[in-house]
Amino acid sequence: MIDRYAVIGNPVAHSKSPRIHTLFAQQAAQDMRYEAILAPLDGFAATVHAFIADGGRGMNVTVPFKEQAYRIATRCSPRAQAAGAVNTLRFTDKEIFGDNTDGAGLVRDIESNCGFSVAGSCVLLLGAGGAARGCILPLLDCMPMRLVIANRSVDKAAHLAAMLSGQSLKPVACSFVELAGQSFDLVINATSAGLDDATLPLPPGLFAPECLAYEMFYGQDTPFLAQARAAGIRSADGLGMLVEQAAESFLLWRGVRPDTAPVLALLQQQ
Repeated sequence: MIDRYAVIGNPVAHSKSPRIHTLFAQQAAQDMRYEAILAPLDGFAATVHAFIADGGRGMNVTVPFKEQAYRIATRCSPRAQAAGAVNTLRFTDKEIFGDNTDGAGLVRDIESNCGFSVAGSCVLLLGAGGAARGCILPLLDCMPMRLVIANRSVDKAAHLAAMLSGQSLKPVACSFVELAGQSFDLVINATSAGLDDATLPLPPGLFAPECLAYEMFYGQDTPFLAQARAAGIRSADGLGMLVEQAAESFLLWRGVRPDTAPVLALLQQQ
């Protein structure tokens, strides 16, 4: 039987994951099938277990189910534990293993595709929700000189920073207002502002001269990207992160790391 994989979400019809993993499978000569599964908002666990019973080997998990995926996993990776969320499930006879490849995909896109080195840089992470939690540990593993978490609710940012107090570099939490007078080499927008087409209250001078402004959202020109352009700063959206996190999932499932460059180039053309 052909090994089955899927992305599960609600909504899910827009997902590029089936296209990405089909291209990966062709490239790596892997005999597998990848589909999109729409789960009822109140039926995530039941849908996953039905997929397992039908021979499913693994799943990518998208909104709004990443925290539920964390709860049904019988074992999780350290990066999934740090995030409190799972975007990749691997099924075996013994366990449901949960991982979070979002942060690894983000870092790989920033460093390999954008040519920016996180090590020794001053990093600003905008937002303290699930997207921020998913990427903060891989960012810290890159050993930046400084990492600041800014959020409209500073208490939420402080809670996230406190969760990582055992790391060699402790993140600093602040509000958007407290960003005045500071500048950063890498600014990552992990808020939902891109979905809402909302402009973030970023003070002037926030972007250092050689800064990379990174928008996790992809598929449209967001106000954050417009703010970076207005400041004359290099920017990137999250399409590369999508491809790179998918490659991390593929590696976990198949033991093969696909070449992401041609797949990313194809998606960018389309």
